[in-house]
Amino acid sequence: MYEQVARVSDDVGMSPAPLYRQIADTMRSDITAGRFPPGSKLPSERELIDRFGAARGTVRAGLNVLITEGLITPAQGRGYQVQQHEVFTLDASRHENLLFSRPEDGDSFSNDVRHAGRAPHQEFRVEVTEASAEAAQRLQIEDGGRIVLRYCRRFVDDTPWSIQATQYPQWLVSENPRLSDPGDVVEGTTRYLADRGVKQVAFHDEWATRMPTPDEARELQIGPGIPVLVWVRTGYTSEKRPVRRTVTIFRGDLNRVTYDLGDTDALPTEEVNAA
Repeated sequence: MYEQVARVSDDVGMSPAPLYRQIADTMRSDITAGRFPPGSKLPSERELIDRFGAARGTVRAGLNVLITEGLITPAQGRGYQVQQHEVFTLDASRHENLLFSRPEDGDSFSNDVRHAGRAPHQEFRVEVTEASAEAAQRLQIEDGGRIVLRYCRRFVDDTPWSIQATQYPQWLVSENPRLSDPGDVVEGTTRYLADRGVKQVAFHDEWATRMPTPDEARELQIGPGIPVLVWVRTGYTSEKRPVRRTVTIFRGDLNRVTYDLGDTDALPTEEVNAA
């Protein structure tokens, strides 16, 4: 009994947190410190029971915390494995430029991910709602005006990568009804609008970082201490009319954003192709 208490004290200290939380905290620290690198197997439940002097149910509760955070995955009959996460690089200066994408490869996100040799996946929902004061200002509509919100959760290699909410003014959706389809617009909404004569020729971007909300952390499977990167893009036609406002929330630990500005012909080839 005293030996078990000593082992727990060595690993988790005299924390007032429940034992399963202490186990999760200790194993999380081991993973982030590199003791268990991406793709490696964790010790068996039996080994963890011995290490922490805890019941099997308590050990499993601690491991379930790490599963919820996206740090580990259960392998059927083979214990638990540390997630393998690769950082995805987004070239924001090319993103949504239709010259760099093919209609048959889907929207800009799918094109970017496939170009990197990785697998994209998206989940959609659509709703009609009232515009916030900020959205109304950006879209140049009255406060509380009706907008169509296209919400999308995006995955790279089955790992949550970003969540995105695009707001369209009701007048635009009335003229371009596929924007209200609850599923994917296969060729992408930017190309769909361009093919119907609504071409976005300029974008205003805003970037910010912050900690995720509880809902964002759950949907992106973000662990404690990981920030999000917020990208707000407003698209304009040649008539200087805003036609959409997109808010994208990226996982801070899985994303890298690059820009090429000015005369890109002057850049070394390796810089242009790095993204």
